[in-house]
Amino acid sequence: MARVCQLTGKRTRVGNNVSHANNRTKRKFYPNLQTKKFFVPEENGWITLKVSTKAIKTINKKGISAVLKDAGVLL
Repeated sequence: MARVCQLTGKRTRVGNNVSHANNRTKRKFYPNLQTKKFFVPEENGWITLKVSTKAIKTINKKGISAVLKDAGVLL
């Protein structure tokens, strides 16, 4: 499975490692993804999502139903 947040769409970014001598080599910045189960009251069941930690904070603030509706993933 790809390293992409299922709600926000965050994905791997590409950048450079920069040494003290200013040599640049390619590197990747991975999003902080967590596999987490959420209870959806409308469905009366659990769903498992691969989400970034920022998405988890948003879910804690707004609620899972509102976030799923905004993302267009409402079941």
